[in-house]
Amino acid sequence: MARVSTYLNFQGNAREAFAVYGDVFGTTPSEIMTYGEIGMPDLRPGEEAMWMHGELEILAGHVLMATDMLESMGHQTRVGNNTTINLEPDTRSEADRLWAVLSLDSTECSPLADAPWGAYWGVCLDRFGIRWMFNVYDDPRV
Repeated sequence: MARVSTYLNFQGNAREAFAVYGDVFGTTPSEIMTYGEIGMPDLRPGEEAMWMHGELEILAGHVLMATDMLESMGHQTRVGNNTTINLEPDTRSEADRLWAVLSLDSTECSPLADAPWGAYWGVCLDRFGIRWMFNVYDDPRV
């Protein structure tokens, strides 16, 4: 089933932020995966414990997702890349349709493609400065 969530990028403090947000909303982070667990190469000391992905349900089923940006890869959190609307359409064809419209005149993008975590994934910064991420799972490739 399709869903929409909000993806937050942190500069090494996703775990701390989600502990606070969990207290605020009375929930517990889930789906936590660290860079060390996925075997990310060339990490700096301490980066292996940073979050590659985490989720926290807040209100009415809305989910906050988070990742830590890696300085070793030149990532820096800034306005424009710190918050992303994550779309999980039911099909690749729906993702392709949304991508075509939202990426029009995009200034930064990673085209839709198969990702190592099993999703059909892509991201774009639209012409209004809003980041959109796409993840399609278990699609019969309709």
